[in-house]
Amino acid sequence: MKIAVCGYMGSGKSTVSQLLAEKLKFDFIELDKEIQKKENFSISEIFAQKGEIYFRKKETLVLEETLSHTKKAIISLGGGTPCYGNNLELLKNDEELKLVYLKVTPQNLTQRLFKERAKRPLIANLEEEKLEEYVRKHLFERQFYYLQSDVIIDANNKTVEDLVAEISKLLD
Repeated sequence: MKIAVCGYMGSGKSTVSQLLAEKLKFDFIELDKEIQKKENFSISEIFAQKGEIYFRKKETLVLEETLSHTKKAIISLGGGTPCYGNNLELLKNDEELKLVYLKVTPQNLTQRLFKERAKRPLIANLEEEKLEEYVRKHLFERQFYYLQSDVIIDANNKTVEDLVAEISKLLD
């Protein structure tokens, strides 16, 4: 069994996935980190030097590779992973995989991201009001893809431990 966790940046994908993997004794795979390892560049450097189209193609290749070579794993997807190319199809066609969406309101995402925006090049220079506009626009565009997940979890006002417990129940 594999679980892929999707959601917008700041939804808690990496933190929840890592803790869940530890609890279940599954492998933890963070798709963005796998791409960085293969490219020897950070995600922001890949975007800056090679562009988004290059990045999205590489993301699909790494996703295909990950899905085909992994058995018991929790995979933390990039925020846009299910929304590009045939990535959603790859995820949905993997019979051993459950796709879990951590759904967070635009207001909560904005609060979380505003505190850590210095670490996120795409939003580093945005004021809070502009950040919320940015988040709302992207969520609107991506919602169609996220909502096709096997499981949708309301991740607002829940601790990481609550979310891990909720996702763990899916395996019972």
